[in-house]
Amino acid sequence: MAITSHPSADGQELTISIQGRFDFGAHQEFRDAYERVNLSPKRYVVDLEGTTYLDSSALGMLLLLRDHAGGDHAQISLVNCNPNVRKILAISNFEQLFKIA
Repeated sequence: MAITSHPSADGQELTISIQGRFDFGAHQEFRDAYERVNLSPKRYVVDLEGTTYLDSSALGMLLLLRDHAGGDHAQISLVNCNPNVRKILAISNFEQLFKIA
């Protein structure tokens, strides 16, 4: 598992990429990916292309990111979801809270 974050050139967007399993073992690394950057982005993109699995703790971590980013006003997109990940997000009604592309 590897989690990396990359700000856009203008600093307005932060992309967080998750490779492998997204579970409780990724908790601190995921938080560091958005809390330890020296900018305040307006938008967040969570790239799940390399994510092979996610569980309820991963859903909780996404909610923590949402709170950090402004709650109801947060602009967070979950992108490149494989069918299994998309199914878990749909069952959890996360399309109500995040833009899923």
